[in-house]
Amino acid sequence: MNYVRFRREGQVNYGILKEDKVSLIKGDVYGDYSIVDKVYDLTEVDLLPPCQPSKIVCVGLNYLDHAQELGMEIPKKPIIFLKPTSALVGPEDKIKHPRMSQQVDYEAELAIVIKERTKDVSSEEAKEHILGYTCFNDVTARDLQAEDGQWTRAKSFDTFAPVGPSIVSDIEGNNLKIELLKNGEVKQDSNTDQMIFTVEEIVSFVSQIMTLEAGDLITTGTPPGVGPVEKGDEVVVEIEKVGSLKNIII
Repeated sequence: MNYVRFRREGQVNYGILKEDKVSLIKGDVYGDYSIVDKVYDLTEVDLLPPCQPSKIVCVGLNYLDHAQELGMEIPKKPIIFLKPTSALVGPEDKIKHPRMSQQVDYEAELAIVIKERTKDVSSEEAKEHILGYTCFNDVTARDLQAEDGQWTRAKSFDTFAPVGPSIVSDIEGNNLKIELLKNGEVKQDSNTDQMIFTVEEIVSFVSQIMTLEAGDLITTGTPPGVGPVEKGDEVVVEIEKVGSLKNIII
């Protein structure tokens, strides 16, 4: 299933996306719902971030090819950090380049959307707690990350968490082609089979630290090829079977 969250005529609803049509649903995508006899063209709605997380949990240095690119040691456990939900923006929304930073970088990532309250689950149990997957761009002020020695300021600016366009269920997350294009040129090109920790291992690990709620996002790290953006650049995260997330830098 391909779930979207959208605004039309001031009303926010969930729907099911099929090609360029959105079917309105009644109920809860995290529980029971029914499809309403109302269909919109995609051009008739404004797509929003497809979920409303209570938190965004991110994993750093989770691709073998990225670690090799940086010449860094493979981590023994997932390295996690948080982004504030105030950083969320949706597809086609603008990413604001803050005056405080001289180098803002893109980072294409697969994001996991949690289905229900989840705590202390095993890797084998984790799949049952995943609603689906979406595209994510872990926008980072790289110079501030280096200056601070920790990541909160560099990762937390408003608009630094583009996500969408939809939540795709019933797919396998550990073998998907992932790319980032800047102004139409491929800059990142890898596969989630390069992840050091699988999506199930990540969900299990995070759930042993904090309670996850329905709609929470866990991002899974970025492949090699991270680089800077300038004002006016278009960045597109493309993930096989998941979709394409486009944003413009302003």
